[in-house]
Amino acid sequence: MRRATNARVAGFAFLFYIAVGVTQMIVGRSIPAATEIASRLANLAGHAGVVHVNMLLGLVTAFTALTLAVALYGITRSEDEELAMLGMACRLVEGALIVVPLFATLGLLSLARGERLPGEEASAHALAAFLFEVRRWNVMAAALFFAVGSTVTCWLLLRGRAIPVALAWLGVVSSLLLVVGLPLQMIGVLSGRLAMLMWIPMAAFEIPLGVWLLVKGVAPARHSPAPHVTA
Repeated sequence: MRRATNARVAGFAFLFYIAVGVTQMIVGRSIPAATEIASRLANLAGHAGVVHVNMLLGLVTAFTALTLAVALYGITRSEDEELAMLGMACRLVEGALIVVPLFATLGLLSLARGERLPGEEASAHALAAFLFEVRRWNVMAAALFFAVGSTVTCWLLLRGRAIPVALAWLGVVSSLLLVVGLPLQMIGVLSGRLAMLMWIPMAAFEIPLGVWLLVKGVAPARHSPAPHVTA
């Protein structure tokens, strides 16, 4: 695709990704929260339709992440093809990791419906606890790959002056904040409100960026992409 087309696709994907993510959060809140495994399974069983809707939204998010990865690569590869490829690879892994919790959710729904042999209650609860942790850790891992990919991409956008400098710097800083903060959250150093607050600068960057790419596009490339050499 042309650079201008990639910019429009990326702009739409940024906004669509955020809209679907917010929708997932709203839909997910209709499932009552609980701490005990038995209660959490019962809540899933009682809201199976909501769970299925959220799973479909997760698939949409994954494909949106893949689309965004390719579009951003098309924009940034003229500045540094290797770094642009690293940024794309991180976003591709992010998209793949978004799918993993969906399989864990299918397993949890199976356990919630009582699809197990008599006398296996304890082992079923242990498996459910593990699957709940798989979902949580995969979300964290996907977020970390997102943050690294975003850092690389924003740096290339800044270096190439593809978008306003202030906006690009906001992207670099907000991405680096997540690169540092997410591992701290994984090991329990950062939690609660602080863990949520570190996402605010990223939202303040991505929403204006999506609108900018849709309306204004990107500045012309300062360098031509390196030609592909064939044997």
